[in-house]
Parts: sequence; structure tokens; C-alpha cells
Amino acid sequence: MIKITRTNSENKDFAALVKQLDAALAETDGDDHAFYNQFNKTDKINHVLVAYKNDEALGCGAIRKYDATTMEIKRMYTSPESRGMGIASQILHELEKWSAELGFQKCILETGINQHEAIDLYKKNNYQLIPNYGPYAGIDTSFCFEKVL
Repeated sequence: MIKITRTNSENKDFAALVKQLDAALAETDGDDHAFYNQFNKTDKINHVLVAYKNDEALGCGAIRKYDATTMEIKRMYTSPESRGMGIASQILHELEKWSAELGFQKCILETGINQHEAIDLYKKNNYQLIPNYGPYAGIDTSFCFEKVL
């Protein structure tokens, strides 16, 4: 059974998973990695989820306030050996639930053009493609998504 724990960015399991995520993104993003990496700092994120099975951290995700009505989903990751078990969708649903509990009306996120599994995940979970926002505006290697809660 998967257990999803609410925590913050000081959680050691979250930090370890983010390290794996960054290594994977460095490969798939290639030359674009430095650009994207500047927007993915994890210090002082107060709303973090870590998914566990038998005390082993398998996946994570976080939300950060974007504006008065919107949370931005950050640092979604599931370890390669744990993929295909629905963990990412469980994390995503819990992030949406937490956002709603905090009074936010929608979630937005950005993912890279080469992140095919992530794009499929967001589409499967009813996220709609939107014009690129904030630092991703005009960046043709970014896809931005939104879901009204």
C-alpha cells in the first residue's frame, strides 16, 4: 500500500528524490537544463508530498503559491522502478486536494517538451494545455498546463 506523507522541503527523502529527478532531467533536457534548473530550487517549499511503500520513498511532488488563486506544481518525480503503479497520479491528486484545502482555485505547471511521460500524466489527469506563463513565456521547449480545482 502506498502512503503519501505531507511534509516540507527539509525532508531528507524528498531531497534524495529531487537529486534523482535533477539527474534524470539533466539527461533529457540536454543543453536546456541550466535554463530550467534555475526555476526548480527546493529551499523553503512548505507543501511537499513524499510517497512511501514499506518505508521506501518512491515519489514526490510539491506545490508553491503562484498568485492569490493559483498553486504551481513543482518537482513531480517517481523513481523508475516504481513507475506504472499509479503513484504519480496519487501524488498529483493529493497536491490538488491540498491546494483546494488552502483555498486555491487552480493548479498550473510547466514541463519540458522531452518529458513525454509527464505530459501524458498531466493529460490523463485532465490538465489542459495553456499559453506558457511567467518565465516560460516564449520558450518553445516548454509546455504549460492548468487544472481548475
